[in-house]
Amino acid sequence: MKMEGTMDQDFKKLRDIIADVMGIDADEITTETTFDDDLGADSLDVASIIMAIEDEYDVKVDTDVAAKVKTVGDALALIKGASEG
Repeated sequence: MKMEGTMDQDFKKLRDIIADVMGIDADEITTETTFDDDLGADSLDVASIIMAIEDEYDVKVDTDVAAKVKTVGDALALIKGASEG
């Protein structure tokens, strides 16, 4: 059972992962932030972020699913789905 506020904790973890991979300030990242347009992330950056998510949450992200991740919110939904499944 998930406790209230877990999504916020997941967002903070995700934001820290992205900030670390991209070398930016975590405060610049929102759920609407896009990886390509807003962050200038290339496919290698996104792959690094996905790998960090896999490590942090001990999940395996399918390549087809990972390819559909365009925003931070998409990645957050991915984490939520993986942790429930």
